[in-house]
Amino acid sequence: MGRLYISVLLILLVSCVGISAQDTLSHEKYLVRSAMVGIGKTNVYDTYLSPLEYKGPELRFMYESMRMTRLMGGRVSAQRIVQVNCSSTDNISKSSTSYSGMFNWTYALHYQYNVNGNLKILFGPMIDLNGGFIYNTRNSNNPAQAKVYGNIDASAMAIYKFRIVRYPMVVRYQANLPFMGVMFSPEYGQSYYEIFSLGHGGRNVLFTSFHNAPSLRQMLTLDFPVGKTIIRAGYLCDIQQAKVNNLKSHFYSHNFMIGFVRNFHMIRGKNRISLPSKVTPF
Repeated sequence: MGRLYISVLLILLVSCVGISAQDTLSHEKYLVRSAMVGIGKTNVYDTYLSPLEYKGPELRFMYESMRMTRLMGGRVSAQRIVQVNCSSTDNISKSSTSYSGMFNWTYALHYQYNVNGNLKILFGPMIDLNGGFIYNTRNSNNPAQAKVYGNIDASAMAIYKFRIVRYPMVVRYQANLPFMGVMFSPEYGQSYYEIFSLGHGGRNVLFTSFHNAPSLRQMLTLDFPVGKTIIRAGYLCDIQQAKVNNLKSHFYSHNFMIGFVRNFHMIRGKNRISLPSKVTPF
């Protein structure tokens, strides 16, 4: 059954990659790219490693690109986001330290609905892939836990353009809610040595949905120009949690993000790329 779940996700992922390839055939492109770094706090909990919660600082990097496609009369945009985050956390007694790192890649197709000249509502499906680890310095038998899972998300976004006097600004809110997916997890009391060296497998690839992995990733950002540079500042709330194989785990992250945005207008067959200095919502 686990192989079936993985096959479904792979088919959907290949379909999205195919759509992306078709997207590059468009004659004229408007592309928005942003890069941000963030710092904040995280709460890490995994009963495979410890019955205690670990809290501490987190560092995060995010890269995003958005462009229009030719789907549905050119009203669908494609969004890619890559995130990398790492943290060093301690338990409440400061007697043990846990190190964690996660990689996240998402690809979404959003239908764009123009409410008026200033407000856009976007919604659509998203492929959400995650991989990483948690390492506990106190454990000697099972010191680490691998985190590998993928989801199909429902994604929604609101983009609002406004001005303060003549100063243009753009505020954006996005929320991604996992609908269904698969997750790797050892069984309760099962070591990785038993899984990979002795071949004592079990229910290590499991179906996930709202009932055992209710999660939410949301972000609020504000774009504003400083000279010819568009600055993006925002807040990211990343809630990832699961209860599978009688094991509980969660990552609760809150980050302040800061970076910049570039708007590209690309024409096929020409080597020119213009970077508008004004704030332009996608």
